[in-house]
Amino acid sequence: MEEVKIFGHKNPDTDSIMSSLILEGLEKTLGAYNVKAYRLGNVNKETKYALNYFGVKEPELLEKVEEGTSVMLVDHNEFAQSVEGIENANILRVVDHHNIAESFKTAGPIFYLGMPVGCTATILREMFKVSGIQMDKITAGLMLSAIISDTLLFKSPTCTKKDIEVANELAELAEVELNTYGLAMLKAGTDLSDFSPEELINIDSKTYSTNGVKYQVAQVNTACIEDVFKNKEQIESAMNNFMQQNSIDLFVFMITDIIENNTQVIVLGKQEIAEKAFNIKLENNSAFLKGVVSRKKQVVPNIDNTIV
Repeated sequence: MEEVKIFGHKNPDTDSIMSSLILEGLEKTLGAYNVKAYRLGNVNKETKYALNYFGVKEPELLEKVEEGTSVMLVDHNEFAQSVEGIENANILRVVDHHNIAESFKTAGPIFYLGMPVGCTATILREMFKVSGIQMDKITAGLMLSAIISDTLLFKSPTCTKKDIEVANELAELAEVELNTYGLAMLKAGTDLSDFSPEELINIDSKTYSTNGVKYQVAQVNTACIEDVFKNKEQIESAMNNFMQQNSIDLFVFMITDIIENNTQVIVLGKQEIAEKAFNIKLENNSAFLKGVVSRKKQVVPNIDNTIV
């Protein structure tokens, strides 16, 4: 039977990795497809912490797919964020909690499940219930880790009542104390001391295209903004190189304080878009965004609405 590849977006976060593994397990149990989970980039420290905690190996790296390859997408649908060759792949399923991108199209009808929740794993929990499949401790732990990550332990404005309800249920199944485990996992992801500027801007970075404007929004989480911002000049140099190599019109780099729930941005390129989007005046390519923590809900929609 043909292998069906399951993967999340490039520069994968915890939800992308965990949801790939979770959907792999679900589809194997259902038995309709010969599936295998993959990753489209390096696994970050936060994700490694969760995988190690529950004794799960990270998926293999996938760099491109050939024409006609059957795939299932999780945690994304934007082709610019997906694997090389996705335009000519045979997309069978999409499970996602983002808006449907302008670039997304398929040759025929597919199974597409999108829900306005804070995390793809929350949707997958519902798929388990509908399928009548019992969940083991490890799968529950992976799901819980994804929800904690994407909602910043329920502090993100993307978080819904459903995410909180599911997370509490999963914590019992995974046999962990939710807040203790969640804080430890998030803290593991804030250690950025050994990352180069080039690595920093690619830890969690996504490409978007709206009305002909191609832009990049990258984000790092930290317990102290100044620990990252002190290397601003080197970060700007890395951003400039990335923009030139990838024909990016606007680059927004978010340094997010997950303790105080604020973000310092560094913006290069078409800065007037960012200034209008956030009603700010950049000083030395930077500005402080009070209360902003979510790229999905507080940054990308503002930029898109400004471009339109």
